[in-house]
Amino acid sequence: MFVYQLTPLRAEPAADAERVSEVLPGEPVAVLEERDGWARIRTAYAYEGWLQAASLGADGDEGWLEPSAPDPLTAARRLLGVPYRWGGMTAAGIDCSGLVHMSFRAAGRLVPRDADQQEAAGTPVVEDPRPGDVISYGNPPDHVAFWAGGGTIVHATRREGVDGVVEEAEPAELAIRRNAVFRL
Repeated sequence: MFVYQLTPLRAEPAADAERVSEVLPGEPVAVLEERDGWARIRTAYAYEGWLQAASLGADGDEGWLEPSAPDPLTAARRLLGVPYRWGGMTAAGIDCSGLVHMSFRAAGRLVPRDADQQEAAGTPVVEDPRPGDVISYGNPPDHVAFWAGGGTIVHATRREGVDGVVEEAEPAELAIRRNAVFRL
């Protein structure tokens, strides 16, 4: 099955349930269960949630993972200024782990969706990080960012005075919460 339109992925089968992610048009999914007009699905990157069954169809986009950027950091920078949205994965709104996920996808690589999953899938970087490495914050991880080099990061954030994807010096409040640096 495929999703034929941008569709919110919910934690429970209800329109007012928490939006945990989004599924993009043409993306392949496996239907695990159907209930009262809702389908519990698993994405190609093993993310599960509920969406309205009416958004499913038989036709997909065979090129849904075709690269559109040379590397994930370049892709992330193309999203500078996009507003922050919990569970978002598009230029209409994106969250921190969605930015990492979609930036790798733009480079033709599929990585996990959430910060903790991304950290678990990564290879630890013990010495100097390179631009494009990923930093997780909190234990368990509740935020991720791309290392851009020179003490700067690219990330999707919402805090006083900032709402969206920015490239900035690593804020002190994040630096003290740094959990891991890893390479995907």
